[in-house]
Amino acid sequence: MISAVLHALRMAAIMGWEILWALIFGFLISGAIQAVVSHGEMARLLPDDRPRSILKATFLGAASSSCSYAAVAIGRSIFRKGGNFTAAMAFQFASTNLVVELGLILAILLGWRFTAATWAGGLVMIVLLVILMRLVFRKHLVDQARAQADKGLAGRMEGHAAMDMAVTEGPLARRLSSARGLTAISHYFWMDWASLWFDIALGLVIAGALAAWVPSGLWARVFDAGDPAATRIVGPLIGPLIAVVTFVCSIGNVPLAAVLWNGGASFGGVIAFIFGDLIVLPILDIYRRYYGLKVAALLGLVFYAAMAGAAWLIEILFGGLHLIPTQRAARLMPETISWNYTTWLDLIGIGLSALLLWRFMTTGGPAMLKAMEAPGEHDHACHNH
Repeated sequence: MISAVLHALRMAAIMGWEILWALIFGFLISGAIQAVVSHGEMARLLPDDRPRSILKATFLGAASSSCSYAAVAIGRSIFRKGGNFTAAMAFQFASTNLVVELGLILAILLGWRFTAATWAGGLVMIVLLVILMRLVFRKHLVDQARAQADKGLAGRMEGHAAMDMAVTEGPLARRLSSARGLTAISHYFWMDWASLWFDIALGLVIAGALAAWVPSGLWARVFDAGDPAATRIVGPLIGPLIAVVTFVCSIGNVPLAAVLWNGGASFGGVIAFIFGDLIVLPILDIYRRYYGLKVAALLGLVFYAAMAGAAWLIEILFGGLHLIPTQRAARLMPETISWNYTTWLDLIGIGLSALLLWRFMTTGGPAMLKAMEAPGEHDHACHNH
């Protein structure tokens, strides 16, 4: 038993080393974008659910943090400040499925086709979400949701969601290279790590354990892989349900998605599984606190339908274009860590992380980190260092 546990942990550690550089550079890009895109104007920019507002919500979400809990908290903040409910939910979807770091990890472990499918599917999912929200959420339900949201009950990552340190004056290059810009980047970078490290580690451990202990044939049976036609239908329906009980964020889900793919899950099933981070059990409970039980239940059903529907449509599209991989050989891990481009990129990333950590520690970062879990709608100001 001890040997099996150590083997699973070794697999998780090597898998983590393989994707470390992509996480670092993804969070760095995300931090830079957040440093010049203000959260304070989001509610004003998202007054309705017309295509223009939904496009803005999609862009703002893609430029924001990939932390599911922070995305949900920001979504409520947008709604409480007068933003449209549907647009706020579209922001959440984009914030967890269209971010750079998710695409990088997918490309490393599963290949570029999964990256393309996830990003394309994310856009399809937002379209389906808007259609379903218009059908389901009438004015009286939105009013109920707003009344509950205005109670301000705490969820998770409230302090992180309240951070608004964007530098909006001057040319883009000057904003990024200014003292305030560098401080904002360091704070967003390390706040994202603080928000996501547990989910990422949990995802790696689960993936390592499943890869080491669970026969690959089990997943083929779960997804009914013996019948290709049935698999294409069943996969998108089952994928989000597996995500519900894994409790892991979208990025943390990727290593497990690789295990599912190698084990026989359908292409659409894997994509649906990756999409499922916004209906994991802890987040469903946060919806209950934020918007009330009835609205939370309807959100769960609408989100599930959008996720499964988008994954199904992407499977049909990519199948028709012959873009579904024919080999089930997702790169879970090499035999050992070696001196290759991954190691050099990891070392460069660690060096950049150390510089950002020094900036974070010397500009009020630790105090902000303490406040990250605290409830409240206040903005955290960026220090002028």
